[in-house]
Amino acid sequence: MDRIIHWADAIADKILEKKNSSRIATGITPSGHIHLGNLREMLTADAVRRAIQEKGGDAEIVYIADTFDPLRKRYPFLPEEYDEYVGMPLSDIPDPEGCHKSYSEHFLEPFIESLDILEIPVTLKKADEMYRNGEYSEMVVLSLRNRDKIARIMRDVSGRDVEDNWSPFMPQCKNCRRINSTAVTGFDGDRVRYRCSNCGFEGENSINEGKLVWRVDWPARWKLLGIDVEPFGKDHAAAGGSYDTGKKIAREVFSIEPPFPIVYEWINLRGKGAMKSSKGIVVPVREMVEVLPPEIVRYTIIRSRPERHIEFDPGLGLLEIIDEFEDAFRKSDRSVELSLVGEITYSDVPFRHLIVVGQIAGWDAERILEILERNGHEITETLREDVERRARYAKAWLERYAPENLKFRVKNREEIRSEFSDDERRFLRMYAESLQDDMSAERLHKLVYDVAEKAGIKASRAFQAIYKAILDTKHGPRAGYFLQSLGIDFVRKRFMEI
Repeated sequence: MDRIIHWADAIADKILEKKNSSRIATGITPSGHIHLGNLREMLTADAVRRAIQEKGGDAEIVYIADTFDPLRKRYPFLPEEYDEYVGMPLSDIPDPEGCHKSYSEHFLEPFIESLDILEIPVTLKKADEMYRNGEYSEMVVLSLRNRDKIARIMRDVSGRDVEDNWSPFMPQCKNCRRINSTAVTGFDGDRVRYRCSNCGFEGENSINEGKLVWRVDWPARWKLLGIDVEPFGKDHAAAGGSYDTGKKIAREVFSIEPPFPIVYEWINLRGKGAMKSSKGIVVPVREMVEVLPPEIVRYTIIRSRPERHIEFDPGLGLLEIIDEFEDAFRKSDRSVELSLVGEITYSDVPFRHLIVVGQIAGWDAERILEILERNGHEITETLREDVERRARYAKAWLERYAPENLKFRVKNREEIRSEFSDDERRFLRMYAESLQDDMSAERLHKLVYDVAEKAGIKASRAFQAIYKAILDTKHGPRAGYFLQSLGIDFVRKRFMEI
């Protein structure tokens, strides 16, 4: 059977038909925690980059951090005093927690750290620096000179009216520092005159003291940075949207061809909707790389075609994705290949087992290995390295995202507060007497049913008695593997004590 072509390879083939070297653009505004939904853009770009390079082409990713965008409103996570900063560039606003030089850096730095962990190499460009150091100068002048043509394109393509005093350039007010409340009143080559509707100030700026509106800024950066490919969200791809206007502006004003588009769907946080920093519906990327191995973070997105919606559940849903990855890893799946970070080897210990064994062992590395050896695993150096690495993530995931019914702690005998009926005590005694030192997990599990029948107790009550005797709760991990991990001597002694 022919292997299904991965979406990243299919896109790479189309790109390579046109040219052998590509610059792939990505852009995210650091207005809040940069989340898993934003990461889809970066990982889509990186999967295509890897595919192009594996096919013999050249590709690099340029990440434009939109640090010069204005704060659009005071978001729920910001204190009331941030009302006064609405309309100012993110790069000019103080860090709400006081640990970085600006608002934009506060949210940008942990994201850049995450890209390093995920091995997504980027050339970083900060919009505020690009405008202020003159990189955009030529594009600003060209846009102002073609104001009428751009206004016509926007009117024709979007179907929206463009006001008579509309300008493609937004000067930053020298009085109130806002960038979204000024109107250009004159332009003479390298200076613009303006009036601010927020504070009433009238003044003059150089063309480096402001920024282009988004629908003009986007195609301008395509020309400025030589962009050939760009993934972007479905909102920009809507009919009459910013990509449609950008294409015409690119061709008719900037004399370039627009980049190859890769449109992607949203990632929804299960039960809450599309991830949005402004609404606090986020799973920050920096948090994800702390609780999951980087290859799993990458696989969560790369496994799905960009145009497919992703419903993200950081709890049991994520555990199922990890199961899928472990199975796909053994089959050399293409999504796995594009997800791997560095030289890693997986042992035959599932992530789910690490969650159980780790809790039994109190997350002590040597005790975890002892239990795994008891469960029949050969403790090689490869297994040791893999287990020690993934156990750290299993512990972090368990603490942060796992449902409560997966969490447990083996109690000391004196901590057990549960009450036991005579039937339950009889079952525990008979089960302890039936135990043999070399029993497998499957045999230990089946033994519960066998002894329950002999003791005249329902199997469901027998399982409850087991968990009460060890965890002081009525539920727990699958009994056979759990009991084997605890050790036959421990189980026999505890059940006889009860």
